[in-house]
Amino acid sequence: MNAPVDVSFFHRAAKPLTSYRKYWAARFGTARFLPTSRKEMEALGWDSCDIIVVTGDAYVDHPSFGMAVIGRMLEAQGFRVGIIAQPEWQSAEPFKALGKPNLFFGVTSGNMDSMINRYTADRKIRSDDAYTPGDVGGKRPDRAAIVYSQRCKEAWNDVPIVLGGIEGSLRRIAHYDYWSDKVRRSIVVDSKCDLLLYGNAERAIVEVAHRLAAKEPVHQITDVRGTAFVRRETPEGWFEIDSTNVDEPGRVEAHVNPYLMVSEQAKANGATCAREDEAQAVADVANHANPAIKPISFVPNPRVRLKVPPRDHSVIRLPSYEQVRSDAVLYAHANRVLHLETNPGNARALVQAHGEGTTARDVWINPPPIPLTTAEMDYVFDLPYARSPHPRYADENGSHDHATKIPAWEMIRFSVNIMRGCFGGCTFCSITEHEGRIIQSRSEESIIKEVEAIRDNVKGFTGTISDLGGPTANMYRLGCKSPEIEAACRKPSCVYPGICQNLGTNHDPLIKIYRRARSLKGIKKILIGSGLRYDLAVQSPEYVKELVQHHVGGYLKIAPEHTEQGPLTKMMKPGIGSYDRFKQLFEKYSAEAGKKQYLIPYFIAAHPGTSDEDMMNLALWLKKNGFRADQVQTFYPSPMATATAMYHSSKNPLRKITRDSETVDIVRGDKRRRLHKAFLRYHDANNWPLLREALKSMGRSDLIGNGKHHLIPTWQPLTDGGYTSARRKNSTAGPTAEKAAPVRLAPVKPSKGRMLTQHTGLPPRDNGSGSNPASRTSAGPVRGSSRKPR
Repeated sequence: MNAPVDVSFFHRAAKPLTSYRKYWAARFGTARFLPTSRKEMEALGWDSCDIIVVTGDAYVDHPSFGMAVIGRMLEAQGFRVGIIAQPEWQSAEPFKALGKPNLFFGVTSGNMDSMINRYTADRKIRSDDAYTPGDVGGKRPDRAAIVYSQRCKEAWNDVPIVLGGIEGSLRRIAHYDYWSDKVRRSIVVDSKCDLLLYGNAERAIVEVAHRLAAKEPVHQITDVRGTAFVRRETPEGWFEIDSTNVDEPGRVEAHVNPYLMVSEQAKANGATCAREDEAQAVADVANHANPAIKPISFVPNPRVRLKVPPRDHSVIRLPSYEQVRSDAVLYAHANRVLHLETNPGNARALVQAHGEGTTARDVWINPPPIPLTTAEMDYVFDLPYARSPHPRYADENGSHDHATKIPAWEMIRFSVNIMRGCFGGCTFCSITEHEGRIIQSRSEESIIKEVEAIRDNVKGFTGTISDLGGPTANMYRLGCKSPEIEAACRKPSCVYPGICQNLGTNHDPLIKIYRRARSLKGIKKILIGSGLRYDLAVQSPEYVKELVQHHVGGYLKIAPEHTEQGPLTKMMKPGIGSYDRFKQLFEKYSAEAGKKQYLIPYFIAAHPGTSDEDMMNLALWLKKNGFRADQVQTFYPSPMATATAMYHSSKNPLRKITRDSETVDIVRGDKRRRLHKAFLRYHDANNWPLLREALKSMGRSDLIGNGKHHLIPTWQPLTDGGYTSARRKNSTAGPTAEKAAPVRLAPVKPSKGRMLTQHTGLPPRDNGSGSNPASRTSAGPVRGSSRKPR
């Protein structure tokens, strides 16, 4: 059995969220929706707001949306909170809509990084925005956190700005920016915010709000975990650890005993030396002849002790912004150090200089926030959310289901978030950098209460819960068996290269929740929509059986990401053998239940460490297994991710960085990125000319032909350069295509023994929304923000 979640030693050190004395404005009570206009403020009897939250998302009062969680949390502490959602940013006037806040502006770009939200992996502008009414793009600026902060300063120069959200989390130090192809300064410097809160910030925002309400100057609030700010120098009493360079001498080894024989040295290394053995035999004889002759023994001096500075007063100085901007090796080194200092139990503060001479200043980053306990998670999710978009977004019929529908809300409308965090450590993903790797789980009672609230109160509910999950589907209540080991561990992943022996993998609490939730009156179906960690799932066949036989709606998405060891080692993902073991269990339990169900694997093209041969082998695996991938993702270098550091530096931060350390094969340039994507879509005739050219240059012309064992045919059909997908929004028209409705190919009947996919006629999946899932876009939030909002 797993250790209880709340026994971790650092849980006991944190001040509970419910222990603060409420601010005087609590007398105004709870608002149905947090006000977004002066009129709404007046209806509540407010003359001003204590805190105004500025967000790049439409205001949806739901616990999957950051602005709602922070707003409701602050409201529960007694503060009057207003929301300015998706303001026009061309001037400061829209930022004055609610008047001057009494305490501070809270600024966030939204649930997604604004650049990832706006641009594709090929740096093309997206036409849609899932967090905007009507799915309309362009409602927030590029680098929204910086723009909003500047406008807030223009509106009210003397009001503190507290920056948060995933955009702030991923840019808290100098970071590689994929869109400008250069290293940018910390967002703390560029936004000129007074305080940055990174990660899930409930604990930090509550403390900061109460301290500001007590008239404490914002520049004196420097001891809150999970915050970053600018300061001029390291304060007295702190021990600074210099980590501004690589290839410096490491720990000095113990002195070699000069009397130690070569054979003894060889023996210590597991070898032997016959010649020295003979010499030792002669010496032994001589020693027996004269026992007074003895070798000198070296003993440590008890008075010489190396005193390790206390971690809570130690700060690691990273290479400066100017250094990492001009030296990619130092950038990789800084990235590695940052990721080693992410465990709240042992992380030290970090500091990074920006500027030189009189303009020099340090960005100081305090250790990560203490994770929430189960009771605190329940408190956050049990706040009085309206669970719908603000009425200002309703159409003429008062509905949010048509022209003004917000796709991100639609996706989580009937879902329940049961946990936070991820200990997978996938290098391309940013969940760990934002939510941390300590799993924070809600109680069973709180989860069931939310399921019942959806059933009883959410308009349009048809009986189907679309998801019980989070960043992953099956990490609920999983964690380290030992609180001491958990607090001391510095591993980036608990499941790579294999599952840690100290990790509890008991899925019984999750199985219990599944069974109880689906037995509730009025609940017809509980689906699992979050990504499944299948290498964990196979540790519990009972869980796989429960999942497959009761909670799969036609197909189940999982993410092996690749089949070849080269890229998998750079992703920190398990080998394809784990996928095969899960597939066997999936098919076994599906057959036992008499159901036809299908696995939908996700793969990444052009990830660092991926060769052209790796992609070719993946394409061959796809064809052998009968897959025609419709949803294809090209590697997207999100800020601060480990794989992004690989992409920028060609070094591997998973190992110690030196000038001569491992070099990673990086897929750069549009042509090579298109090639890797083309291998994943080997069935698309528009890709065949590119693939033929590549296969010939790779010496694999044997894969070009018209037989079953060939990857692509020798003949080329007449195409318009576009791609026709089973999902309309995935289709692209070629340059010669007429402006007409896209032609949809009839589903291809797979041959016997082949698996159905979305491209070859997979039946659509019901997500409980009452709409046809096949008509919706398959392009959800990019991995690296998370596959679902929040």
